[in-house]
Amino acid sequence: IGTCSFSQIFRGPLQACYLGYKIAARHEGAGLMHEALQAAIRYVFDELYLHRIMANYMPHNVRSGHLLNRLGFRVEGTAKDYLFINGAWRDHVMTALTNARFKEFRWY
Repeated sequence: IGTCSFSQIFRGPLQACYLGYKIAARHEGAGLMHEALQAAIRYVFDELYLHRIMANYMPHNVRSGHLLNRLGFRVEGTAKDYLFINGAWRDHVMTALTNARFKEFRWY
């Protein structure tokens, strides 16, 4: 159906990680990724005690931006030519969710 992952988990003064996710096209729009990410994010903040989760997406991926917004992530800017994908450098919207915002924004 889909996957989500947390990578580059930084300890020490940063206490942060990156979030990645994908879902099969036939399951898009069903709310499954939203539900999965709620549980995963809750685990990262409540069990791993991280301070910040960062997630980036390409500007044309409106669904991804909407999903992150619903989860409480805030846009922090745009990274120009951020990743080399399909033969070209692609911009990415940079977002983050802090533990404090998560506590304010709890969905459950």
